[in-house]
Amino acid sequence: MNKALPLLCCCVLLSFAFAGNADSAELQIGSSSVSAVSLKTWRKPAADRQRRIIFNNDGAEPVVKMTRPSAQDFLDLRTSALADTQVDSIFYCPRCSGFGLFTHFTKVGQVFTSKEGRYANNQMEALLREGIDPLQVIVDFCRKSGKEVFCSFRMNDNHDSTKADYAPLIFRANKWKNEHPEFLLGSIDKKPKIGAWGAVDYSHPEVRDLAFRFAEEVCQNYDLDGIELDFFRHPVFFKSNSTGQPATDEDRAAMTELLVRIRAMADAEGKKRGRPILIAARTPDSVDYARASGLEIEKWMADDLIDLYIASGSFQLNDWETSVALGHKHGVKVYPSLDESRVSEPDGKKRRMTEMAYRGRAADVWAAGADGVYLYNFFDYLNSDSELLNELGDAKKLATLDQDYFGSVRGVKNSSAGNLPFQPFLNIETLTPETPKTIAPGSSATAKLKLPKDFSPFKGDTLRLRMAFEPHSKSLKIALNGKVIEASSTQKGWLEYTVPRESLSGGENTVQVSTSEEEPKAVKWKELYLEVRRD
Repeated sequence: MNKALPLLCCCVLLSFAFAGNADSAELQIGSSSVSAVSLKTWRKPAADRQRRIIFNNDGAEPVVKMTRPSAQDFLDLRTSALADTQVDSIFYCPRCSGFGLFTHFTKVGQVFTSKEGRYANNQMEALLREGIDPLQVIVDFCRKSGKEVFCSFRMNDNHDSTKADYAPLIFRANKWKNEHPEFLLGSIDKKPKIGAWGAVDYSHPEVRDLAFRFAEEVCQNYDLDGIELDFFRHPVFFKSNSTGQPATDEDRAAMTELLVRIRAMADAEGKKRGRPILIAARTPDSVDYARASGLEIEKWMADDLIDLYIASGSFQLNDWETSVALGHKHGVKVYPSLDESRVSEPDGKKRRMTEMAYRGRAADVWAAGADGVYLYNFFDYLNSDSELLNELGDAKKLATLDQDYFGSVRGVKNSSAGNLPFQPFLNIETLTPETPKTIAPGSSATAKLKLPKDFSPFKGDTLRLRMAFEPHSKSLKIALNGKVIEASSTQKGWLEYTVPRESLSGGENTVQVSTSEEEPKAVKWKELYLEVRRD
């Protein structure tokens, strides 16, 4: 008999209880019955723990970084440097560059041991032989250093069917996908309109059941504090979305049913060991866009299906205050995800990946009332002289350091494997060198520059507003929050303004650029950011 079936029956009963009255819903665990309300209370101390910085590790070390089967080498690549930092939680993703492929010792899924191409140094076969389980090594490190540890599952990672040269290598290694093409959103010869052809279709019960069993296996076999369900890498889950249509009611119900199953299982396993197993969900930061993608994030919060909300990913749709208000309304902790900039123009990307830029982004997170900072693909600063991992988790310390604030850091690129168009749901500034504002002769354009609401620490500091235009024009008139300002310097298409503190507001600032009717052609406004330098 499938060992998941008793839990499935349990969670079906639980879902009916939630549908009737959430306050009286009960979960049968062994011979005892625990109300949903008391379960939330039981989890609360664990959910409330300090998470100044959550560090997400994508699990690449064993397959592309290591050269020998050594636990210490594995830790030294991305983990040892986290020991004495503000990183309170490590979310470790056991690779999963294709649904079902992992770099932990799984029996439900498949251990990725391919040595083709870029994976010539893949150490997973040797690690299996030596009995060195990467996920267990991370758990042991976290227990020794007093950090929280989650296993992060990418719910539909599509690196195996992108345009990357390594994609076919991953797909060939995936036995389950090759044996079950009927569960995919397309094929290499019949690609979907949106998303990657190798993505799995969650409308199939078989796919949802396997996703459930992946989560169940780690909850049963590892001393985890929680699991993360990463719905942003990558965010296409149903045939409806792959054709360019919003998810159906049936799609959303199917995904919510999976969350109900996982919650019931995690609570049951947590009760067995006497310590909760929390659930984090990483999703787009718009309720409506997530719903169109098949993810009922507000329902999940209201029905106590998640404890931590990781907001956004490769694109951001709302300001962080929106995400914080949503989560806190339902008693869910909120951690905005500071993914790397998706601006590909070299100079623009370089400006957005500096220490000053990360400090400004983190300051914005704390000012919004979030519960901590979530770092994704944050590897460039590891094992370096940077102090960011001892700065980003402390709002007061950030207020004493140099910072940069941009009109837009991330840009408006799609997820690398594609996604349902998000432009109708976009509610924040988009100005970058790749998404400039075109200003016709005799007209104007505005852009928003968001700063922390509590702007008082900036008093007395040097504040430089920097803007780039193409072509350079001497006729531009710049107004900051309705007041015309004069450039302190101009060079090679850049205008720089030293602005007094009183010209800026905590929160949203408006910058307006106007051109003369005598301007010979349209001007492209390509950049906007504020340098805050501590005097």
